[in-house]
Amino acid sequence: MARVLVADDHAVVRAGLRQMLGADPAVDEIGEAATGQETLDRLREGHWDLVILDIAMPDRSGLDILKHVRSGFPDTRVLILSGFPERQYAINVLRAGAHGYLAKGSAPEELMNAVHAILAGRRYVSPTLSELLISEIDGSGGDKPIHAQLSEREFQIFCKLAGGSAVSEIARELCLSVKTVSTYRSRVLEKMNFRTNADIASYALRNGLIQ
Repeated sequence: MARVLVADDHAVVRAGLRQMLGADPAVDEIGEAATGQETLDRLREGHWDLVILDIAMPDRSGLDILKHVRSGFPDTRVLILSGFPERQYAINVLRAGAHGYLAKGSAPEELMNAVHAILAGRRYVSPTLSELLISEIDGSGGDKPIHAQLSEREFQIFCKLAGGSAVSEIARELCLSVKTVSTYRSRVLEKMNFRTNADIASYALRNGLIQ
């Protein structure tokens, strides 16, 4: 029997997921968290087999939470359930250690398929994401977004810069030096052929990476 933690800032989404999960005999307990900090607090209180996590949490990025889960709770698996399109986020999120990625518009049956696959120890890849990954492997994905080339840490910092965070603020949040964050920022700008943070924010808005 599995314990599943639903981390999403929208009460309606949490209620809908609770209803679906509660009807599944494989799920023993369902917890809820409405913020990133609450998610981490629930994880510290006891073991959870799976966290269904939204990227856009109100107090901290879902990418930050994913990194905390991966480092501090290695036995807990993470399924990202996001309103952002798979093409824009999925590859970077899987690279960061998530065990699956689904868009919030996915059918309930697909969600439960993902939950069962991940609880069984496998990763879950939707048909759409599978095509993206195949294109990535064979080099045929000529239209893949340029941010897909960023490393895990680069993408994490890219998202924070896109959201308007200053280098010093990012350094404090990630427990890194300002110099280290500045170096990552320079790499992001170079890889994406940008000059300023405004270029990063503009790109993120055009591509649906921030709202």
